[in-house]
Amino acid sequence: MLIVQKYGGTSVANLERMRAVAERIIKYKKEGHDIVVVVSAMAGETDRLIHLAKQIISNPPPRELDLLISTGEQISSALLSIMLYSLGYPSISFLGFQIPIYTTDLFNKARIKEIKGEKIKNELYQGKIVVVAGFQGVTEKGDITTLGRGGSDTTAVALAAALKADLCEIYTDVEGVYTADPRIVRNARKLKKISYEEMLEMASSGAKVLEMRSVELAMIYKVPLIVKSSFINSEGTLITEEDEEMEKVLVSGITYSRNEARISIYGVPDRPGVAAQIFGPIGENGIIVDMIIQTARPDGKADLSFTVPRTDYKQTLEIIKEVGKTLGAEKVEGDDKIAKVSIVGAGMRTHSGVATKMFSTLAKHNINIMMISTSEIKLSCVIDEKYTELAVRALHEAFQLENEVYIKEEN
Repeated sequence: MLIVQKYGGTSVANLERMRAVAERIIKYKKEGHDIVVVVSAMAGETDRLIHLAKQIISNPPPRELDLLISTGEQISSALLSIMLYSLGYPSISFLGFQIPIYTTDLFNKARIKEIKGEKIKNELYQGKIVVVAGFQGVTEKGDITTLGRGGSDTTAVALAAALKADLCEIYTDVEGVYTADPRIVRNARKLKKISYEEMLEMASSGAKVLEMRSVELAMIYKVPLIVKSSFINSEGTLITEEDEEMEKVLVSGITYSRNEARISIYGVPDRPGVAAQIFGPIGENGIIVDMIIQTARPDGKADLSFTVPRTDYKQTLEIIKEVGKTLGAEKVEGDDKIAKVSIVGAGMRTHSGVATKMFSTLAKHNINIMMISTSEIKLSCVIDEKYTELAVRALHEAFQLENEVYIKEEN
């Protein structure tokens, strides 16, 4: 089997942990598998590098910042390769540009365009363990780019897809995917398996187990994905295609995100093309918009509210203030003290009453809903940030997620 493994920053935080990772990799190699390993920077290293840059200037040039922070993965990949060599196993490490992993030129948020896998295949053929620096790539012009937070997950899945790997394992500091954040809900239950679509919705709505783009790639290329702990020997959670058993579960998990901000623009002309004028400049800056609510008014104008990542709040607010001047808007305001709470489950497609239970549960705890967003298998509510943990616990209890509850079949 060809297996791609990814180890996060806590898994390679120091040489002791790195040795444990190397011994795990060697175990797989002894079983006869070909192994490609993707590593993140050592825990805290990326933040340290960003802090150094910001001591010089509050907004470092994006190109130079990418060049700087990509060195974290360079260090961990080289050290792990040296560790494997010291234990008697031939290994070689590659940076993104050496493979190469081609990306777009949107620094700090680049997207993978193409991976050339020949160099890796050649090294595997020679019996080596290949270690790849995650989180990074290169533009066609030769500039180093990074993929954004959690980008090493994306690197691993993209490599697994490009190499047609049999399995991609994501090792992290948790044992798998839970029904809720176990730091908030003590009786949260680890899921044995979950569908790509459910995991994508959970990742997009705040679950930090996997980066959203990695799940998206796994779903597109049908890469079998397992999330497991690098510290405990456990089965982890399998992320795969949906089956009948998954559809029998009404709700698979409760997620939350505090990385949310809401921006509202009032009194814009209610005519075709206005929404494009508002959201065009946001998209051009690589900012992802989540929820959108537009309300038409009797005076021929409209009010519009939407959410963006809190990290993009200030930039987006400035953009919308400029757009507001052009459109003659009455007012632009923002709020970065909000959170999003979501329920996700494949069974929601064919079962009613989920929204009612969610709304009534939040109302019972005097939690006001500011915005609502739905998809086939997800329902999200924006609430005041201070009620986040209360909302997660209350919803987890209301949907009895501490137990495996299946939808009752209708006669």
